[in-house]
Amino acid sequence: MSLDTTSSLLGNLYWITLIAVIVSSSSAVLKAGFKQFDLFGVIIIAIATGLGGGSFRDMLLQRDVFWINDQMFFIASLASAFVIFVAARIMVVSPRYFLLADAAGLATFAIAGTLVALIAGTTALIASFMGVMTGTMGGIFRDILCNEQPVVFSSPLYATVSWLGSLLFIAMLHFNIDITLSAVIAGCCIFFFRLLALRYNIGLPKFRFKS
Repeated sequence: MSLDTTSSLLGNLYWITLIAVIVSSSSAVLKAGFKQFDLFGVIIIAIATGLGGGSFRDMLLQRDVFWINDQMFFIASLASAFVIFVAARIMVVSPRYFLLADAAGLATFAIAGTLVALIAGTTALIASFMGVMTGTMGGIFRDILCNEQPVVFSSPLYATVSWLGSLLFIAMLHFNIDITLSAVIAGCCIFFFRLLALRYNIGLPKFRFKS
């Protein structure tokens, strides 16, 4: 499955990616803040999180890395890190905000990653998995830099909702549903079901040996 590259399509991709960078970088600042890292450490983790997943996707697809082509994404990541760093000193920040920002980043990057892969001409299955990789790799980089087990490996329905949402997005495009509407619906489903899984601790079965 492939998409015709129109100005409208590229515009949608640009704004989805920009939002994804901002919310993912913000989630990274909150995680780094709980570790009490200094400003430089916070910025490095924010950039790794906000730009890491998309960079990994672009390298796999052998295309120019998005934030090197357009420095606005790098600036957005940097600015959001600084703003959250300062805001946390002024107001009380609940750990719950991290979960919200992380879920929003997962949703927006999953849609952006799927869209980029479709534009690149991959099959629907590969495009959906590129959505998963884009949505989760930034968080993996963040958790490793924070010296924690990556959330994606054990947290309730993290990559799973990302993959299902990416497949839903592709299915709606297949039935010629407007791309903006498809992105909003699929993204909201990823966000909502990720929070629902957290609320009720819904997850996949964990590996265990027979006793």
